[in-house]
Amino acid sequence: MNIFLGVSASTGIGIGKAFVIPEAEKRQIPAKRISLEEKASELAKFDKSLANVIAQISAQMEAAKGNKVQSEIFETYYLMLNDPEFLKGVRQNFDKSDYTIAYILDQETEKYAERLESSGNEYLAERAQDIRDIFGRVLDDLLDFHPFNIEDVPDGAVIVARAINPSDTIVLSKRKLAGIALIEGGISSHVAILARNFGIPAVFALDKITSSIKHGDTVIVDGNVGEVIDEPDNDCIENYRQKIMQEEEARKRLAIFRDKKAVTKDGVPFTIMANVGSVEEARIALQEGADGIGLFRSEFLFMDASNSSVSKAHARVSAFSEESQFKVYKEVLEIMKGKPVTIRTLDAGGDKIINSQELKIEAEKNPLMGLRAIRLSLVNPSQLKTQFKALFRAAVYGNLKIMLPLITSVEQVREAKIIANKAKEELSAENKVYKDNVPIGIMVETAAAAIIADCLAKESDFFSIGTNDLIQYTIGVDRENTSVLALYDEFHLAVKRLIKRTIEEADKAGIPISVCGEMASRKDSMLLLGGMGIRCLSMSPKEISKTKEQLSKITVDELKEISTKSLNSL
Repeated sequence: MNIFLGVSASTGIGIGKAFVIPEAEKRQIPAKRISLEEKASELAKFDKSLANVIAQISAQMEAAKGNKVQSEIFETYYLMLNDPEFLKGVRQNFDKSDYTIAYILDQETEKYAERLESSGNEYLAERAQDIRDIFGRVLDDLLDFHPFNIEDVPDGAVIVARAINPSDTIVLSKRKLAGIALIEGGISSHVAILARNFGIPAVFALDKITSSIKHGDTVIVDGNVGEVIDEPDNDCIENYRQKIMQEEEARKRLAIFRDKKAVTKDGVPFTIMANVGSVEEARIALQEGADGIGLFRSEFLFMDASNSSVSKAHARVSAFSEESQFKVYKEVLEIMKGKPVTIRTLDAGGDKIINSQELKIEAEKNPLMGLRAIRLSLVNPSQLKTQFKALFRAAVYGNLKIMLPLITSVEQVREAKIIANKAKEELSAENKVYKDNVPIGIMVETAAAAIIADCLAKESDFFSIGTNDLIQYTIGVDRENTSVLALYDEFHLAVKRLIKRTIEEADKAGIPISVCGEMASRKDSMLLLGGMGIRCLSMSPKEISKTKEQLSKITVDELKEISTKSLNSL
């Protein structure tokens, strides 16, 4: 039995079999020369691998019958694999060269894909990624290369890895995981946020776990104290099973708060909203008693689509379309049954990578300070306009607000509004039904925004303080970096003063203000925010009942006392 100490990223206890995710691998295709005698065997290998992949696609086509979108994708792949002109070119170039068939196939695939991308035809350009994807499968078969597939993770597993992407977490959230144990990651990282949203126990900053824990080991993840236990003995397992039963009893006790309004001990009401990133999470939020959705992370729709096992290329294109977005936003609004829903425009970049023909995100030396969030949307105005069109159409079906992320200047808000107005003009010209007077507000998540909050309030219908980014940008600490995790301090005096200033300026302007960062759900920081004057908190759905219970035990005067002491302490 080995015990690993780390940092709790999501509370709860889980017991399951370890699924160790290997370090990322890349397919290697060396420029290897072969002899004339080896030519026939090389071609035979190619024909066999091609036949294997055609058989796989045929099986997937059969399984997808009845699903029009999936069927069309597999049919496209089937046609590509049987394209006589492309296959003829591969064989002719192989005959004329002395390189392996794998090397020639890779070269021909890339040349063909590049021609499609430069064709000037949008449809053909989209097929370039299809070519790379499907003949990449043939190459994998040829080389006997089997890259890790996140879809292979079974239900009830404990994920053990160096790190996982937020997009992988979206896929894994559907696996009913017992826990997550990582070497890297911060408590305010998007992976941690998603783990909390789905009630998955998680511990980060664990040293050497990927080399110490073996695939299939029994593992306990104790997110309450930040421990991971590998191969526990029977007594230990029984002890933790008792703890899990106690937690279940506590959840039942908290369940009485689900249908209650959040009110302090002296009767002051609070609004408790949910942070979500999918239709499934919106349903969870409603079940957990949320007063609405304070933050819908629209970028997770595109990240989820880009991990689709059906077709990454088609999923990305579909996710960015107006119609696809409209359907999701409409469904979320209908699920919430008139309760307010705040949808954030695309907050891509940084650690949330979305690769798409429609949205070019270049590699950057310092991505968190680079082209991300509203900056990325403003240099891709057609993407932002499409999103606005989908949002304005969906607004007819509920109580929608639109939120702009990472605002640092008044000009950014004005520019976004101009694009929003163009979206309305197009909708009118297309005779599409939409709601005209949808509130547009901003996230205050930089020191710049907090300092000029008085100016931004004149251009914004509401403020929402994103404390996760506000903390890391204010004190210069990367919330994903375990090396500086101890320096990530949400109670830093500079952070508290910026929050206080933002609240004061919102009050002066008479606009609503909320907090949607992780500070909203942690007991000590939530009480501090309440004392500062915040009356609307948005958090992971699983934290809602707990927050309501905590507020019921304290008065507003006590909250103010906590805030006053904290703001005056160094």
